[in-house]
Amino acid sequence: MGLPAYKQEFIDFMVESDVLKFGSFTLKSGRTSPFFMNAGAYTTGEQLHRLGLYYAQAINEAFGLDFDVVFGPAYKGIPLSVVTAMGISELYGKQVRYCSNRKEAKDHGADAGGFLGASLRDGDRVVMVEDVTTSGKSIDETYPLLKAAADVEVAGLVVSLNRMEVGKGGQVTAQQEVQQRYGFPVTSIVTMAEVVEYLHGREVAGRVVIDDRAKAAIDEYYDVYGVKA
Repeated sequence: MGLPAYKQEFIDFMVESDVLKFGSFTLKSGRTSPFFMNAGAYTTGEQLHRLGLYYAQAINEAFGLDFDVVFGPAYKGIPLSVVTAMGISELYGKQVRYCSNRKEAKDHGADAGGFLGASLRDGDRVVMVEDVTTSGKSIDETYPLLKAAADVEVAGLVVSLNRMEVGKGGQVTAQQEVQQRYGFPVTSIVTMAEVVEYLHGREVAGRVVIDDRAKAAIDEYYDVYGVKA
């Protein structure tokens, strides 16, 4: 199999952590999906430590290490930005700062303002981290905040899983829509296609996660909600 080892490990990790589940789930959009991802299920120190290492490897593979700040949109992006900065330090000995926005600006104290963590400076190269490709709404909210805070360059956005579903425009994926809208590259630790290829017929923790029936349901879902070639 051509998948890098860290991607294989990450897929196993998502399943073992109960972050990625297969069955029948009603999404916020109203769609019935044969899989569901809940990054909020990463709760232990060990899980968060490993998560940061996977993000660090994906960032290094996609964008290299020529950047200064890891930025995570509130709220889910806050711990992601912290553990990713730690992972980059641990794996590569590179020190980057972490930064996140506050949903409500703080109006007192030495750290007053709209951000947590490091201050943004003119010329900073920023990598953004999110849990999963969505409509891009959180990026629409936070990108203007970043650009207003300082003259920064966004080197790219990394999410853990690219669901590979068609975006609002109906032509390309939500991830590609974000890329087209803002002009910075968007990547993921793994794509749903990689997940399905790796897990189909494979046992994880003693059970086959995607059997033939689950695979058929996933294929059917993408016939409707996937991007048409």
